[in-house]
Amino acid sequence: MSQGNQKSKELILSVDAGTQSIRAALIDTGGNILHIVKTPIQPYFSDNPGWAEQHPDYYWEVFCKTTCQLLQQQENLKKDIKGVTLTTQRATMINVDKDGRPLRPAITWLDQRKADSRKILPGSLRPVLKTIGLLKTVEGAIQECEANWIYQQQPEIWEKTYKYLVLSGFFTHRLTGEFVDSTGNNIGYLPFNNKTYQWAGKYDFKWWIFKVEKEKLPVLVNPSEILGRITKKASAETGIPESLPVFAAGSDKGCEILGSGCLTPEIGCLSFGTIATFDVATPKYVELQPMIPPYPASVPNAYYTEVSIFRGFWMVRWFKEEFGLQECMLAEKSNEAPEKFFDSLIRDVPAGSMGLMLQPYWMPGRDLDPYAKGSVIGFGDVHSRAHLYRALLEGLVYGLREGGELTQRKMKIPITKLKVSGGGSQSDVAMQITADVFGMAAERPHTFETSALGAAIDAAVGLKLYPDFPSAVKAMTRTGRVFEPIKENHRSYDNLYRRVYLKMYDRLKPLFKDIRDITGYPPKG
Repeated sequence: MSQGNQKSKELILSVDAGTQSIRAALIDTGGNILHIVKTPIQPYFSDNPGWAEQHPDYYWEVFCKTTCQLLQQQENLKKDIKGVTLTTQRATMINVDKDGRPLRPAITWLDQRKADSRKILPGSLRPVLKTIGLLKTVEGAIQECEANWIYQQQPEIWEKTYKYLVLSGFFTHRLTGEFVDSTGNNIGYLPFNNKTYQWAGKYDFKWWIFKVEKEKLPVLVNPSEILGRITKKASAETGIPESLPVFAAGSDKGCEILGSGCLTPEIGCLSFGTIATFDVATPKYVELQPMIPPYPASVPNAYYTEVSIFRGFWMVRWFKEEFGLQECMLAEKSNEAPEKFFDSLIRDVPAGSMGLMLQPYWMPGRDLDPYAKGSVIGFGDVHSRAHLYRALLEGLVYGLREGGELTQRKMKIPITKLKVSGGGSQSDVAMQITADVFGMAAERPHTFETSALGAAIDAAVGLKLYPDFPSAVKAMTRTGRVFEPIKENHRSYDNLYRRVYLKMYDRLKPLFKDIRDITGYPPKG
């Protein structure tokens, strides 16, 4: 039997727990997804305005349901599974007791509650931080830290907390019985040293602004290292064979980048997910904004610089729910992706949407401005919902181009290639708009499931199926369809971007502030 045939029998079970669904996939060493099961989840519930929580046991129930269904359907392949890996949504935080039982609902990354920074940041330091231009950054970090809010508002919960985990750490404990997690998942308001990939040193200021005791945090290992092994109890609940090794990977966005084949900084990696992002992979520590560190990568000793549009392609979902009933019904009836029908809706709308321009800040908060809002300008009687949908896609890509230009300035490395992943990349129109706005080819990976694939690459390296990450990426990723820019469209987009889009926010900013003062929305923190 050839080496290639031998490798084809070595499978990895990769679980991807995102914001909208939990997926379980069997992936071979050629990067082929042999079978996948997707279970939709309710992203959150909200008991108070701005809150976004979910029960950790609900996540686990869906996790188990998904893996059991996959392995029941593919019983004949279970013997070929050599390892397990998982990737999850970022910055969803869970308090557990010493047995791993949740003490309160998880606070998801969509949550908008704020801690009281006045109780943590001394008044005497405020003028100093303001003078050096860091007051908003430090104050914003304190307010956004979920642990600070729990510490202040639910001290009895914090007192009982044995471990404070991100969702990946919670799943890892359920699978292995160990309180351990990957360095690649430490994205959020935690006392983490992004330069050393470990918890912050004893005298690091992060312990002061983030009220988390070190003993409440899990042990950290690097991506591709073993987190533990599937316990007998976990095997009974998930259907995963007992004693299989569980390998560390990274966050869902980080694994998307890896699964798209991005290992070097000249490749711009766009993610069209609930959060729309522009990332590059780099071995260098680079802050795009002062005191805002790059994220730890899904490979050891590397980083991802990221610019994000918080509600990104969630806006597409918003449009579908508010204006796209007809296309959604057609998609359901024909059992096809909704993107196909929305692409048809806007196929005859010209580049630039007849002057309709959208600024995609559909969620309070942009560069720490608490009153920021999105906007749509340029309406005329010629415009229909089709023009609005195209303007929405164009606005998102303008925002990502702005992030790409910031990244190039800070990195001092030109972006020469674009790779686009995430659910929104299934839209051919969105892909063509991307190529046209950036003025360069936009590549779609061979699979939409790049997050699960990226985690599988970590496991493949951990299992020694490949000697290193470049070898694994070369073998397990490849380019799908490539969209070349249309010159005439690029000229139109370039003018609209430079002469209109880049000026919109600053010109509307005073009006956004007035709107908040008059209406009370967004609420003041």
